[in-house]
Amino acid sequence: MAPVKNGRILFNDIPSGYSEPGKTTIYDESETIDLNNAPLNSSFLIKTLILSINPYLRDKMQDPKDYGFAPHFDMNQPIANFSVGVIVHSENKGVKARDHLYDTFPFQEYFILPGLEDSRILKNKEGLLWSAYVGIAGMPGQTTYTAWREYAQAKKGETAFVTAASGPVGSLVVQFAKTNGMKVITSAGSDEKVAFVKSLRADVVFNYKKTKTADVLAKEGPINVYWDNVGSESFNAALTNTAQRARLVECGYITGYNGEGTPVKNMAVVFGKEITLYGFHVSSFLLKYKDEFYCEIPARVTK
Repeated sequence: MAPVKNGRILFNDIPSGYSEPGKTTIYDESETIDLNNAPLNSSFLIKTLILSINPYLRDKMQDPKDYGFAPHFDMNQPIANFSVGVIVHSENKGVKARDHLYDTFPFQEYFILPGLEDSRILKNKEGLLWSAYVGIAGMPGQTTYTAWREYAQAKKGETAFVTAASGPVGSLVVQFAKTNGMKVITSAGSDEKVAFVKSLRADVVFNYKKTKTADVLAKEGPINVYWDNVGSESFNAALTNTAQRARLVECGYITGYNGEGTPVKNMAVVFGKEITLYGFHVSSFLLKYKDEFYCEIPARVTK
């Protein structure tokens, strides 16, 4: 077989605001690979099947001199994120052809790995779509599963508020909170998303672009658990409407990823109401919860 093009998505330019496809990142086909004769030397060749795009990738596009909670992308190199790939050829005893792997992989059609390291062989006994493993059965699901277990301290009859509730993280938070017997208030950014969150049995669902978050929370609160994916005015409104000893889980700050954002206006509430605010990285808990997650969540998805 003749060599084939090995398309890649390269990091090309540091954005000053929103990233721009074709400028911040570019598609490159200059490399080729011989699929039958690529030297493996005890490694294995992977074909990329599913790539995940997550908001936190914007943080990795900053100037290396600037703070980032995750390592920055290298200029003129493929960006990388959580992905699913299938092994084409293997000279490694740990894996075989047609095994499916999940890990952080480069955004390119084919690549060679020297060993498994943190990669997980996906058995997929449940028969899920492979795309589920970069969503509810992958990092977004792990984010929810681990932080909810660690921080929510959910109690039946309490109230939770979840922003970006239609996303892969927020939608699972809604379901965990309902399973724990909580009243669940949610926000989303379109009527279509609102309809989806209602299907998850959230108690209060509103479009934050049409209805003021502060008005909803003043009526439906106070909040015992706030799962924050967006920051900005939603954070300020939630903070004002917390219950005593509320728990705030800071999962993301989407409104500030591109340089904008809203200052926190009422931090005095934190000590006045004895609030606990948790920031976290999903990687901090993977060793503790990973096996439980893969035993429980894929099976629950099928139900």
